[in-house]
Amino acid sequence: MMHRFFTEDSPIPGGEALIRGDEARHACQVLRLKPGDLCELLAGGSRWRCELLSLTPEEGRARALESLPTTEPRLRVTLYQGLPKGDRMERIIQKAVELGPAAVVPVAMSRCVAKLDGRDAAKKTERWQRIAAEACKQSGRCCLPRVGAPLSMAELPKALRGHQAAAVPWEEAAGHSLTGFVREHPDLRDVAVVIGPEGGMAPEEIAAMEAVGCQPVTLGPRILRTETAGMAAIAALMALCGEMEVTA
Repeated sequence: MMHRFFTEDSPIPGGEALIRGDEARHACQVLRLKPGDLCELLAGGSRWRCELLSLTPEEGRARALESLPTTEPRLRVTLYQGLPKGDRMERIIQKAVELGPAAVVPVAMSRCVAKLDGRDAAKKTERWQRIAAEACKQSGRCCLPRVGAPLSMAELPKALRGHQAAAVPWEEAAGHSLTGFVREHPDLRDVAVVIGPEGGMAPEEIAAMEAVGCQPVTLGPRILRTETAGMAAIAALMALCGEMEVTA
């Protein structure tokens, strides 16, 4: 497997692109790549096979040899995740990014044990974005998913209004499945998924989301942990919308 790096440039066949900052430092000092080595560059939605022309800890130059097929889904999923305890958010972000969402946004709900504010929130968000970047490269994605700044529950309904559709897996939503949700949105392209923390979501929180069109759905008869529910919902949505197929 070729090593992958982000670039801010827009490569063209035969053209050059730069690898900068931490990406160049990692390529040079950790991976010890050399001119002539092949790599992949991820450039805001496109993916390129490239040859390194020069490399220092500050900057690398690479020639774009060929464009590679995109790995990005057409379905844009945003995961709104109730803040879990400990380091579970890190694992959630890592595994979610592999499945293809465009963004992961932490949400402080009434039953969240974890609390974030001020400097702690900024530091956590920065670390989570780095974890997303590593998962993005590992899984061969072309676009870096955004890790949003934590939202309060009061801010969530406004955010949900910005999506074409929204679903909230909830243990009391028996009878309305994700399959039915997708069937009701045949042209689904932008969807929000809301997942509660370990203690679940309060009825008034569900009501506030329903008031802006967010549909409670069931993920089946089994109770899933917070770190499992989001992965199950994203994977199911991707499969139901044909995003698990490999195209030429």
